[in-house]
Amino acid sequence: MCARCFELDRRALLAGGGVLAASLATGTAQARVRPADMVPLIGPGFKPTDRDEMGLWQQMQRVEEEVAGSNLLIKDPALNRYLQDLIGQVGGPAAKDMRIYVARIPDFNAVMFPTGFTVIFSGLLLRMRNEAQLAGVIAHESGHFLRRHMIRMWRDMKRKSDLFAIGAMVAGVAGAGAGVNTGDITQLAQLGTILSLFKYNRVMEAEADAMGARLLAENGYPALEMANTWEQLIGEMNRSAKYRRKRRDRGYSLFATHPAPESRMADLRVSAAEVTVPGRTYDNRRAQYLAAIHDIRPMLLDDQIKLNDPGASQYVVEMLARDGWNGLLRFHEAEVWRLRNRPGDDLRAAQGYAVAVAFPDAPAEAWRWHGVALLKQGRTNEGRAALSRYLAVKPQAPDAPFIRQMIVAGR
Repeated sequence: MCARCFELDRRALLAGGGVLAASLATGTAQARVRPADMVPLIGPGFKPTDRDEMGLWQQMQRVEEEVAGSNLLIKDPALNRYLQDLIGQVGGPAAKDMRIYVARIPDFNAVMFPTGFTVIFSGLLLRMRNEAQLAGVIAHESGHFLRRHMIRMWRDMKRKSDLFAIGAMVAGVAGAGAGVNTGDITQLAQLGTILSLFKYNRVMEAEADAMGARLLAENGYPALEMANTWEQLIGEMNRSAKYRRKRRDRGYSLFATHPAPESRMADLRVSAAEVTVPGRTYDNRRAQYLAAIHDIRPMLLDDQIKLNDPGASQYVVEMLARDGWNGLLRFHEAEVWRLRNRPGDDLRAAQGYAVAVAFPDAPAEAWRWHGVALLKQGRTNEGRAALSRYLAVKPQAPDAPFIRQMIVAGR
């Protein structure tokens, strides 16, 4: 795993890498597209025959080779099988030709490239409350592919731009892809910046939303979860902006390009009603999703907390807890306050750790910080006991020698 993924300044990263979500995050529909009107323009085994599209595919195939070898990817076989199965369900008639990769970058981003491969950022996985929400994002991206939006934008750009500049841009895409192989996150950001030139217009975004809703419902998922995802993102945007005392939509990742995300959310609610068949049972498959990300969820939360955006992090934890609190969420709630370190936050964090360890699934680190907090309060015996519990749960912890010294010193 690349430690720099969360050590880099978030704003610097998102200035480039954030636009990698252009297909999901740019524009809102001025006139809603009906899901019933959306039909795929390609089928299984599609290969381009026009010269310009063949050239674009060759460049994108080179990019995929480099992305596939990047040390930024989360190479968890079980997780990747799960995601591949999911895109196979909601990818439409060309689903068998689609591939999916997860990059360990703690932001909400996803993009499908014109050859049918998708890159998802790990921060997106954290924010999904169930499988239906993730399937909705993937179905939306698949909609762009099935409606051939990328080549349509490419041709439109060629009509409006200097051919030399376009050639340089294509070379830049391949070069950025090559940079990904070095693990340099700034190169991935460069790739996102270049791809932002392909930003889909509002009609294309509306088409992808409508296609996504249709694909979701046809595969037994509640299409309303696409609108719920937007509601959650809007809530996070508002909380982050309030904490930073900034106006919404300015200087904040993917939301900076949204003129009116509420309108898009409203359109998705209408589309969900249209594709929902009365009497049919729909399943958000929450349990299956939590099982799929179980092993990496602590890492996802830890990466989010270390972004130094307490407003967003607090919202994300509270949003996930709408389905029920547990020790993992309570611990990371306390971590928000410990790392923020404003007056009174140490007490608030100490209370959070105490609550976290009352849950059977509390991570070992909760016992560590609970013990430290107790020692600071002069509750020596309780603090030593908590630290001993930490060592019992995680005997090979890197800080184990230091913790043992703390226990001895507290006698």
